[in-house]
Amino acid sequence: MVLTGEGRAFSAGTDLTEMAERTMNPDFVPGEHGFIGLIDALTDFPKPLLVAVNGLGLGIGLTILGYADLAFMSTEARLKCPFTSLGVAPEAASSFLLPRLIGQQNAAWVLLSSEWINAQEAHAMGLVWKLCSPETLLSTAMEHALLLAAKPVSSLVAVKAAMTAPLREGIAAARQRENQSFAELMGGPANLEALTAFAEGRAPDFTGLPPGW
Repeated sequence: MVLTGEGRAFSAGTDLTEMAERTMNPDFVPGEHGFIGLIDALTDFPKPLLVAVNGLGLGIGLTILGYADLAFMSTEARLKCPFTSLGVAPEAASSFLLPRLIGQQNAAWVLLSSEWINAQEAHAMGLVWKLCSPETLLSTAMEHALLLAAKPVSSLVAVKAAMTAPLREGIAAARQRENQSFAELMGGPANLEALTAFAEGRAPDFTGLPPGW
């Protein structure tokens, strides 16, 4: 499977308007197909997953790379994990998968800083496998996908299962830790300031938060 985006974005990440609604409306009902189901599907997907990052990727637009078997990125794309700028916790087992993929200090910077990562930085740290011009990104990803698709499905599935089996316990534990932290932080002073700032079109100011926040 080849996964890419359309237009200028690969993934815009979490809908902050929905996050605010979830935080402030006690009667909020999430949609049928939510974030948890997406991560379940990524974790259990048995065939090779190729990701072609065509543009801006926020949140899951970056953390999905932990589940990619091969990742391609446009030289004009950028990625960001905005968790600390939103006053929340990591997602999608990224606290477990990213250190394994790109090393402890690269993962620390990506997850702690909420800064943009350009294509060259992403490639240098091993977050993506190949850089491509915007014009050749999808064709390059498809070329590799077709090469893999010519192999026996049973063998592809066996190889991926053997590679991912040792990670399943770690992914499940990380998701549990992250989800607990996310639930504790969402609606807290830092998260409310971030959401208010977003709604008001300004940068958040965390300097006045209570001690510990």
